[in-house]
Amino acid sequence: MTSATFPAAGSACGAAVPRTDAAPGGGVVNIAAYKFVSLDDLPGLRAQLLARCQALGVKGTILLAPEGINLFLAGTPQAIAAVLATLRLDARLADLQVKTSFSAAPPFRRMKVKLKREIITLNRPQLRPEAERAPAVTPNVLKRWLDAGCDDDGRPVMMLDTRNAFERELGGFDGSVDFGVARFSDFAPAVETQSTRFAGQTVVTYCTGGIRCEKAALLMRGAGIEHVYQLDGGILAYFEQVGGAHYSGDCFVFDARTALDPALAPCGEAAPQAVSAPQAPARHSGTVTPTSAQPPSLLRTPLWPPTPTGAPCPKPASCPSTPPGGMTPAASG
Repeated sequence: MTSATFPAAGSACGAAVPRTDAAPGGGVVNIAAYKFVSLDDLPGLRAQLLARCQALGVKGTILLAPEGINLFLAGTPQAIAAVLATLRLDARLADLQVKTSFSAAPPFRRMKVKLKREIITLNRPQLRPEAERAPAVTPNVLKRWLDAGCDDDGRPVMMLDTRNAFERELGGFDGSVDFGVARFSDFAPAVETQSTRFAGQTVVTYCTGGIRCEKAALLMRGAGIEHVYQLDGGILAYFEQVGGAHYSGDCFVFDARTALDPALAPCGEAAPQAVSAPQAPARHSGTVTPTSAQPPSLLRTPLWPPTPTGAPCPKPASCPSTPPGGMTPAASG
């Protein structure tokens, strides 16, 4: 299947796009999106998308792989609307769903389009979210479950954080558990060796924007865990539709904004200097750091209290302005 021929910058595009022309105070529109769909001609698609975004002055990162697309972009409202229209000219991306937030300045320095083996790395190529999607729970239904303390069938609900340990340090769902992984590719062996620990519970996996849970939930079902859901749209969709109920702290994002609060407002100012590796604050007693000799453990770790209503959103001193290990902004979601 060939990709679409894109119109020149400034030309009209017929595809319908959500309104992104109302950024508060004339600020910057930030979008995040992904789709698992078979893509071919990746070098040609890369060149077309890079040229289009550069012509429009859009900055950020697009990851392309045979399994799909993952992107984080920022620009003026008009430029972002034009990029979305361009993407949706390709029939494979016509239904691309985006999450939108706003900032006073662009959180990216330049525009990059990268070719990858996977748009989110799990190293389990047999998992194909394009062909099969694990059941998803909407933010509003999840809130109802958490309010009640159980799902609609009366099973207790376990919230499983699939993000990296340093992301978890900024916030998460109250009472949630995680494996303390350093990278998402460590998640698979942790699940596969400890699947019996989820028996009798409804497990809801969650991450920043939903992309990691597309694979995590499929992995867990394949490991024999019966009642597994993914939070549709991730933390960002939950913030947008529900707010901060049952969530303490903020949500780490892979750009210069560092984190977003439950109102989707950036926390702290962009830091010009990158930190090579974050040093997580030692808030959680008994937290286990995974090593080659010590597999990740399933941990119940209390999260810090949320920021009081009306108080400024703090930026922890340990929080990096860029992710560790050379990760690109769109590498996780």
